[in-house]
Amino acid sequence: MIRRDFIKLSLATAGLPVVALAQTNNPLVYRNAIEFGPAAGSVTQHSAIVWCRASRAGVLAVEVSETESFHKFVTATGSHGHANNDFNCKATLTSLDPGTQYYYRCHMRDSETGAQISGRVSGQFRTANTDTTDLRFCWSGDTAGQGFGIDPAHGGMKTYQTMLQYQPDFLVHCGDQIYADNPILPQSEAADGSVWQNRHTDYVDHVAQTTQDFRNRFYYNYFDPHFAAFHQNVASYYLWDDHEVRNNWYPGQTIEDQRYTTKDANTLAQRARTAMVECNPLPDAAHRQLFQHVPRGPLLDLFFVDMRSYRTANRTPSQTNDDVPESILGAQQLDWLKTSLLNAKGVWKIIALDMPIGVVVADFHNGTIEGVANTDGPASGREAEIAELLSFIKEHDIQNVHFITADVHYCASHYYSPEKAQFKHFKPFWEFVSGPLHAGTFGPNRLDNTFGPELVFKGIPDDMPPNQSPAAGFQFFGVMSIDAQNKHLTVSHVNRTGDVLWSQALTPEGA
Repeated sequence: MIRRDFIKLSLATAGLPVVALAQTNNPLVYRNAIEFGPAAGSVTQHSAIVWCRASRAGVLAVEVSETESFHKFVTATGSHGHANNDFNCKATLTSLDPGTQYYYRCHMRDSETGAQISGRVSGQFRTANTDTTDLRFCWSGDTAGQGFGIDPAHGGMKTYQTMLQYQPDFLVHCGDQIYADNPILPQSEAADGSVWQNRHTDYVDHVAQTTQDFRNRFYYNYFDPHFAAFHQNVASYYLWDDHEVRNNWYPGQTIEDQRYTTKDANTLAQRARTAMVECNPLPDAAHRQLFQHVPRGPLLDLFFVDMRSYRTANRTPSQTNDDVPESILGAQQLDWLKTSLLNAKGVWKIIALDMPIGVVVADFHNGTIEGVANTDGPASGREAEIAELLSFIKEHDIQNVHFITADVHYCASHYYSPEKAQFKHFKPFWEFVSGPLHAGTFGPNRLDNTFGPELVFKGIPDDMPPNQSPAAGFQFFGVMSIDAQNKHLTVSHVNRTGDVLWSQALTPEGA
């Protein structure tokens, strides 16, 4: 037994038949293989989800131990991989001990005999704490964008390797895990004239429209050894933004792009969401909603927000007026976020968004506003929901609320103060922007003065040409570290090669 009476692990699929645990060391019987993964995610104080994708049908088995030697372990039976889910499998591990490093090994079993039919792949993750312990995590976004796939000559997805060196407790990926609308061709030319030689497969050389197209984009990233190693060793939480489906999409949109035969954005989004849930360690409940509150112990509460599924149509600033209500969060999610913040017990409350609040993000094709910020002045359009949220935080004196995000393909730190804002009914807060992890670099974007953001730091020059390749070095992730003794939160921006570009220690309010 690992501890007192051993940990208990639940079946990920109700009704899965109990099978004999036959095993063999004969490699000739291994008709199956785990092709992609493993990865762990959706980690709480007592549970986690492990994902793999197999080459053929079978049942996932996950051996779990508190020791790397697997001297003692238990086995959880997971879901059945079959043709309809493209052999994606998950196991939900429950009754885990908090604040514990777990090691796991995955293999496939025959659904009828229980015989082992694949080799093993291994990984590890750490459960959330219930006591006051030092904590460190990373956040960023934007992977495999602008046609920049895996080019070993340019280091592959090197930022993931650098990020792993920080040994974070977890990663928050703030969206654009894939770029379903950006074909990855065998060769492309970067903005500086250098040639980018992608590792190529024919299933990523076109825009994604079918569920299988979207699945294949998630698989592609695992061909990179840095990406694969990171996810074997660090658990992740996932948001989605636009490129999991298509650039700047919104519900109800009709796609005006000749590359697409499927013109209905809702249909594409449903297929993309199916693939995202199947191909990540996400709970099945993510089919219904992606927003989530995760307590990580006395020092931290995390809130994952979906700014894509509940938004109204993108509009130009001139079309924004109080007579036409606009939304970016939706009433249900906004009410959930208010209640969750009110009930949070952690010292720090970090809200993860897939888009910044005060950065103007516009569609260069038609001038419509893609994000929250629309134009200087009083809160209008989608800004009204953010104003409502910020007012709620102030009125209930909810302390130490800050935001992390990605999307704009550069890193920056923004300090929001009512003294500099047009809308003034809020407590000062920080917004930390990071990314891209592996995509073209853009920016910087203009700031909207509605909530008074001050640019304290940015990681790129003002005159940088757009769409710099990952090899140019302008790839970023953020690190948040919380000291258990003084409860200070230190925020750092780090580039692809590990240089710390900026760091700031925040003292908690009310401490």
